[in-house]
Amino acid sequence: MSFTPALNVDLNLNYFELFGLSPSFNIDLATLESNFRKIQSESHPDRFVSATSTEKLQSMQLATLANEAYQNLKNPANRAKYLLELQGIEAISETNTAMPLDFLMQQMEWRESLEDAKGAKNINALENLLREMQQEAKLLQSEIATFIDVKQDYISATGATRKLIFIDKVVADINKAIEQLEAEL
Repeated sequence: MSFTPALNVDLNLNYFELFGLSPSFNIDLATLESNFRKIQSESHPDRFVSATSTEKLQSMQLATLANEAYQNLKNPANRAKYLLELQGIEAISETNTAMPLDFLMQQMEWRESLEDAKGAKNINALENLLREMQQEAKLLQSEIATFIDVKQDYISATGATRKLIFIDKVVADINKAIEQLEAEL
């Protein structure tokens, strides 16, 4: 599919349409990146120095939308959450927080391992936990791709997405802990 960004693009397009992509979990990240760069280039403020205020506003709105869309689509958990939103499903909401007991237990173990490694200032343990979490994230991403792209099983995709969102938070906490410990060295 060829992609030609246009400044007068409908700002109500969904994120996939904005980048000329099919709405699916498995997307071509190189195409996403390329189409994002094209929009950024076309809507760059330097191109609108002598433009009308309306054109400047449109360029800023397009750049803002493209940034938001790109950040959401490049992150697997956010992409899954967005795909579910397109189906009218909120993956994370106050009324939709149920998690399987085994995953809740696993969450507690991961958090405990994180705190123990931080307390012991053990970067190796943190890196091992990080690898474990990244492997778990890859498995969930594969499940989500099957649930959304193949089976259109949005209920199962919602549960897997919730898990992936949690794992992303733990991964961020692990990376932060590693950075802090490395800064202390």
